Order: sequence, then structure tokens, then C-alpha cells
Amino acid sequence: MKRPLWKRWWVVVLVVAHLAGAASTLPALMSTRTPQGTVAWIVSLNTLPVLAVPAYWLFGRSRFEGYVENRRVGNAEVEDVLAGDLEALLRRADRPFDSLSPGDPEPDRALEHLAPLPFFGSHAVELLIDGHDTFDHMLEGIASAQTHVLAQFFIFRDDALGRRVGEALAERARAGVEAYLLYDAVGSPDLSKEFIGGLRTAGVNVAPFESAKGSRGMRQYQLRNHRKSVVVDGGRAWIGGHNVGVEYLGEDPERGPWRDTHLAITGAAALALQLAFVQDWRWATDETIDLNWDPPASPSGARRVMIVPSGPADEVETASLMLQHLIHSAERRVWVATPYFVPDAGVMDALRMAALRGVQLQILLPEQSDSFLVDQASFVYLSDLLELGATIHRYEAGFMHQKVVLIDDRVAAIGTVNVDNRSLRLNFEATALVLGAEFAGEVESMLSADLADSRRLERGEIDARPWHLEVASRIALLAAPIL
Repeated sequence: MKRPLWKRWWVVVLVVAHLAGAASTLPALMSTRTPQGTVAWIVSLNTLPVLAVPAYWLFGRSRFEGYVENRRVGNAEVEDVLAGDLEALLRRADRPFDSLSPGDPEPDRALEHLAPLPFFGSHAVELLIDGHDTFDHMLEGIASAQTHVLAQFFIFRDDALGRRVGEALAERARAGVEAYLLYDAVGSPDLSKEFIGGLRTAGVNVAPFESAKGSRGMRQYQLRNHRKSVVVDGGRAWIGGHNVGVEYLGEDPERGPWRDTHLAITGAAALALQLAFVQDWRWATDETIDLNWDPPASPSGARRVMIVPSGPADEVETASLMLQHLIHSAERRVWVATPYFVPDAGVMDALRMAALRGVQLQILLPEQSDSFLVDQASFVYLSDLLELGATIHRYEAGFMHQKVVLIDDRVAAIGTVNVDNRSLRLNFEATALVLGAEFAGEVESMLSADLADSRRLERGEIDARPWHLEVASRIALLAAPIL
């Protein structure tokens, strides 16, 4: 008796899927960065290929087709064009921006190997912890631009806030200022052609950042430009967790109050964010922007600042190594605020060792997560750290989205990096490191206020979770390499 047609087609689909799974095994073996991720992909590709093969080619590859070669070629071109400007900045006879000396702590000097430009001194920095204040400050800065303004965001919405930011860029472009907007194609899928067209008509240079361009390869949705920064005239910059959308002002009724942190920087370190933007723009458009690279006049501030960009084409896993190094350098305390907590093995081991050394380890997470899988996977890590004496807090006064690390009274990190594999290995990110006890004190006060709006997570609460959530946590943990 002949099999029904659908059964025959199903057999064909299964055979093709298993062949595709087998063919995908070698790329997974050669390109996945972690042993856990490699094992997870190889097993799933060969046991559940119908689901795993499309998932792998959409989400699994840590490097997209032709990206590394093209990105490095583009970066080399940018660096060749800017070599004289950057060398002049670093070799000025009076060295007003070089903040470190042989007597400075070695941990600070080691961090400079991860960044394109070193620590610079004589900065003014300002913590921005309210959405309205953040964008008022940023828009005031954009309005002051005289030569150029560079804006890039993971999420840029065509809503009331997006139109405010867009109009600010358009106004500067109409005034003859070079204005640029780079948005992530995955994070901003609904940005309309009309909105973009209006900006371009006003003279704003607008481009999407896509993980694969043209026919070079399939877009990979896991690889995203997660940076959120604005640079004005090479001397002022804003970096942090805020994207452009009314929810970041706490005005989305479904989201409710929003807690985030941004940092305003005035000084030469802004040029490192400018360099990162120029490299991202080169990838997105094949154009190298001609900008002013003269160091800005030193402001009255005395902060020492370094910018650490990171991304999947780096020679090393920059973001993960940065966090590991900061944690290992701690002598008294490590405070971490992050909306997503699924650390890689290196960061998790650094946290374990900090707890075992007797370092005060406090982790602040949102009470209500916007990702069920991430939230469930995090309980496995949190349980381990609670056993070692860490303190875990859940923020209750709204959704907490900030990305902040405080180490002793010495250094604070503020930027776009979450403590998850996506930020540590898959995304393009940027972090500002600020040295000094005075600024560390400001960050301590900010986080202490957040802790007052939080509740402490007890070990018994984790032990009392229903069995089905325990199972969900273990299943979610298998997806940790792509969370």
C-alpha cells in the first residue's frame, strides 16, 4: 500500500534536515566560541535538525559570513586615514590628556590593552539617572554642535521622543553641521521610510547597521549593534542604557516606570566613541567619515576616563575580559547592576573567586524581567552565588535596565554591556570606565538608592520554587550561549 503523499514528503524533509544538520556540524565546531555552546549546537543539529538547523543559521553563528575580513579591512582603512590625527593626540608634548603614570595601579594600566585609546585625564562627567533629564541633557548637547554630531542607538522609535531627537539632528543638519544617525536594523525594525526620508531630506546622514549586507550572507539576528551613544564635536559624548523610545522615559503604560543610567562625558575620551562610530559607519555604508580629530580643550573636571568598545570581530573577547579583570582586581567590593544575568564561564568564575576572597558581592536585578528564558536561566547562577555569600537584590520600583559595575572606591563602569553571553560575545557594545574615589562615591550613592527600592532575594525563595520552574531554569540554561 502506498504511503500518503504527506508522509513521503515528511520523510524527504527529515532526510534533508539530517543532511543539513550533519553539514552544519563542522561550522558549529569551528566557529562557536564556547565549549558549552559547541556541544549544545552539535547535539541539537544532529538530533533535532528540523528545528536546530534554521535556528543555527539565524542565531548560532558567532561570526557572520565575510564579516571578520570585511570589518578588519574597514577598520584598517579607518585607522590608516586617522593615524596621523590619533598619533598627534597621543604624542602631544605637554601630554595633557595622558592620565596614567608608572605609579598608577597596574589593574588600570592592564585595561588599556583592551581599548583603542588609553585613559585620559581632565574630564567632566555627569551621572544621568532619569530618562527626561538624560534626553534633555543630550538634546542640549546636540543643539550646541558646531562641526558634527554622531548618534547611534540599538532601538530608535518613530514616537514622540524619536521625533524630538530626529528634529534636533535635522535642525543641526540644516544649520550646516554634519549630522549622522546609525540605528540597528534588528532593534529598530519599524522605523518607517517616511521618518528616515524626512531626516535625509533635512540633510541628516542615516544608515541601518546590519549584520550582513547585500548578498554576502543571511542576516543573523543574534549579532546586533547594541551601542547607544551620541558624540558632539569630538569633545562631548553620552553613553549608557537609554535607547530612543518613550518607554525609556517611563511613559509606556505597559512598561511603567523605567530605571536606567547614562553618562555624560566632556573631554578627549569622547574621541574613542567617535572612532567606534566611524568604524561602525564604515561597515554600514562603506564610507569613511572625514571628521575633526583635534583634541578638545580640557574642561575643568579632573576625572580619568577610558572607553572600551567591544564586538564579535575583536581579536579577544573584550567585554568578557574587561569584566573578569575588573572583578579580579577588587579588594573590597563588587557591585553589579544589570537587567540580564547569564554570565559566561570566565565572568562567573571571577565572581565566585571574589566571593571566596571575602569581597562584598552585590548584584542588582529587576524584579520583573522582560525575558522569561533569561530570567529562568539566571536562577541557576544566582543560587550558586548565594551559596558563596553574595547578596542578590531585585529592583521593585519599575523595570531596571542600567548596566553599571562598581569596583572598590577605584573604578566604575557604565555603558551598554549586560552580564549575558549576547553582550559579552555577540553584540557590539561600549563601556566607559571612570577612575577615582569621588566618582565611585557618586555611583555608590546612586546604587544605594536603587537598593533601597529593592528587596533581597533569599536562598529559601529559590529552593521553594515549583519543580516546573526548576525544570524551566535547566532547559533555559541550555540556551545560555545565545541568550
